[in-house]
Amino acid sequence: MMNPPENVAAMDRINLRLTPETFSAIDAARGVRPGRVSRNTWIAEAIAEKLARDVSTGGSSETKKVSNA
Repeated sequence: MMNPPENVAAMDRINLRLTPETFSAIDAARGVRPGRVSRNTWIAEAIAEKLARDVSTGGSSETKKVSNA
């Protein structure tokens, strides 16, 4: 088995089900940004921003529910 190049980070893949309205909202947000941003990049950045907010505020109630389960 080949090893990935050193500059390629290991990533997990998931399937994400979103409504057509959510895709439209994401595409609209992507459209106002300078340059071309893929849906994948936009969604990954949105998740990172949400996680950073949760960490800075001590976590969301949903995060606390999951971690306390």
